[in-house]
Amino acid sequence: MRRLLDALYRGCAFLAGVFMVALLVAICLQIAGGLFGFYLRGTDAFAGYFMAAAIFLALPYTLKAGDHIRVTLVLQQLEGKAARRWLELFCLVLAVLLTGFFAWYSVRQCWWSYQFNDISQADDRTPLWIPQIGMAVGTVMLFVAFVEALVDELLGRTPSATLQSDEPARVE
Repeated sequence: MRRLLDALYRGCAFLAGVFMVALLVAICLQIAGGLFGFYLRGTDAFAGYFMAAAIFLALPYTLKAGDHIRVTLVLQQLEGKAARRWLELFCLVLAVLLTGFFAWYSVRQCWWSYQFNDISQADDRTPLWIPQIGMAVGTVMLFVAFVEALVDELLGRTPSATLQSDEPARVE
């Protein structure tokens, strides 16, 4: 199961990279249009869609890779493994609940946009459910990643990279 989830997280990260490249292309087209006197309708809206998709799709992979920012000042002040473990469990339960709600409402928003044929008000006139798919998939996968981390912590398995480190974040 862990291999399947890791493959899904890597797939989301790959798609996030694809959307980052698409964002670069959209911005370069806007710049080229300004320099050479042409206008491609909707490139600014598409740049926003690509950026949102890249951000949300990267969330589960960065969590599992240990690249999310964590506040460890409180953890470092706690004495004993039991206190740290209870705080970790509390934080993971809270994260599962919050991401669960966010995932539910992201999927729901995407579905409603599809049902009501909600169209972008920008020049591109894109059906909004299409760019909202990236946010919905990213939040659902982040929820899955937090559930996996919570289950690992409860079962005493080797925790994910996020939970192993006492450093606030990597800054390479």
